[in-house]
Amino acid sequence: MLRTVLSILMPFVGTSLGACSAFFIKNQINQKINRIILGFSGGIMLAASIWSLILPSIEQSEHLNKMSFFPAALGICIGIAYLILTDKLIKQARGKSDKSKLLIFAVTLHNIPEGMAVGVVFSALASGSPNITFASAFALALGIAIQNIPEGAVVSLPARAKGYSKTKSFIIGVLSGAVEPIGAGLTFLMSSTITSLLPYLLSFAAGAMIYVTVNEIIPEAKDNKDDCICALSFAIGFLIMMILDVVM
Repeated sequence: MLRTVLSILMPFVGTSLGACSAFFIKNQINQKINRIILGFSGGIMLAASIWSLILPSIEQSEHLNKMSFFPAALGICIGIAYLILTDKLIKQARGKSDKSKLLIFAVTLHNIPEGMAVGVVFSALASGSPNITFASAFALALGIAIQNIPEGAVVSLPARAKGYSKTKSFIIGVLSGAVEPIGAGLTFLMSSTITSLLPYLLSFAAGAMIYVTVNEIIPEAKDNKDDCICALSFAIGFLIMMILDVVM
């Protein structure tokens, strides 16, 4: 149980580490390092979406026979639709709100399904799903934590540039990730209690993570550059997650 709790907290630790940049960086983190981190975490998150979320969702719906794909397909669609709607709401509010506050709001909303992903995969592990090992669940939490490092910096550094103190900027960055362990814990408890929801929650988290990876992480990691840093770091992250899931 202790390792589950520590793993659930890991993405929040990643956000907090990124928020620490307010103490020693004035403007922004090195773009090349940022692209490598994003590419690597994007590979882990996409692989985790397949092996740790979608496949277990289908496996837990085998009693539906030929319709075993349905909970996974529905959950993926809802997960993607949730973030599309979230992005539209953020764009509509863009002209009405303070930019830094809007950024915090956007990051916080995007952290909800990521926290759910960690909670639901550990719930599936606890329920004895044969397609999920502790190594793959841990790797999912680690991948999200790595991706959260630049996210924490993205929130804390603009606050610092706006004139907030280092400590206050750090706290703002940390708070943007506080929703993740809360969402993870609630999802873990809910899916452990109502096991019939597990296939839908797994695939919802997968859909949200696929959207974030394809629509946000990969474009930002590529950053209109012609080099292969994004592709290589993405491939390394994807392969590591795949190997962990198969070997462990």
